[in-house]
Amino acid sequence: MTQLPTRRGLLFGTAAVSAGALLAGCTSNEPKEKEQAADPQPAADDKPGKPVTIGFAGPQADHGWLAAINSNAKSRAEKYSEVTLEITEGSNDTATQIGQIETLINKKVDVLVILPADGKALTQVGLKAMRAGIPVVNLDRIFNTPQAYRCWIGGDNYGMGLNAGHYIGERLKDKQNARVIELAGLDNLELTKQRTQGFDDALKNYPNIRKVARQAAEFTVESGQAKMAQLLQAQSNFDALWNHDDDQGVGALRAIEQAGRDDFLMVGGAGALSAFQAIKQDDGVLKATVLYPPTMAASAIDLARALGQGKGVGGLAEFEIPASLTLYSAVVDKTNVDQYMSTGFE
Repeated sequence: MTQLPTRRGLLFGTAAVSAGALLAGCTSNEPKEKEQAADPQPAADDKPGKPVTIGFAGPQADHGWLAAINSNAKSRAEKYSEVTLEITEGSNDTATQIGQIETLINKKVDVLVILPADGKALTQVGLKAMRAGIPVVNLDRIFNTPQAYRCWIGGDNYGMGLNAGHYIGERLKDKQNARVIELAGLDNLELTKQRTQGFDDALKNYPNIRKVARQAAEFTVESGQAKMAQLLQAQSNFDALWNHDDDQGVGALRAIEQAGRDDFLMVGGAGALSAFQAIKQDDGVLKATVLYPPTMAASAIDLARALGQGKGVGGLAEFEIPASLTLYSAVVDKTNVDQYMSTGFE
């Protein structure tokens, strides 16, 4: 589904911690230099190391982004000859996913990577793994307590909205009485609320812009088309649209085309290949998308491998991997789309 970009600026490379040269005073007027080097801590790199079995459990891949999560995890694990990946059949049923994770715990895998269908509902099984001495890399949807994971890695939902809002704001800052609308995702999800809050906060920097409508869809092509059609019917004049999700954006673009509208700019979200291609072609309303990169699953495998091998993160002085890593929600438009094209998911 998607290839894995290089993320080694943070995760790979040989790291050594060294102390600077110390000047020591003495009885003479000429100071002597003494060098004191700290004991170097090995960092994860591409060289084969200690064998590690990583258990991976995620929800059902019923969405392009989730399918890309699985693909990224599998492909990254295959990169390392010493890594064995035990991957479960994805499920959106919490009881089923808990059972799958308990099976991995009973197999005594070295590290677990878990993207829970429901973070709150799966917190206890995360705690169970940690208490069994199996470190957990909590991917994206977060457990209720840090005690349930050793490291969390995920996207920045608030940052998505913030960067989408600033991108739109900069393009409309010279237009009087500019109007924007928002096609959100599932409103019962906290991530949707965070994306909307970030968007609203960004727009506060542009007093000439007003959000005039918001409609929640369901992260599907069908819902995107239906809800966008409603927005277009209700709003005969607006200048920009922010759509939370590129999958539902496929449907939104269908509705826009059917309505014959091209009088506004559109910003998407997540980083689908179809969105990148439309941005590059630049013959429609879609001008940018804000990333929520599924490559986080590849980085989760990197972190799990480092944990299993007792190694640190290249480029950092700390001996241990961080407790959390929040990925940046970059804006991809025509100026940089080629850089990200290979990361797009279908």
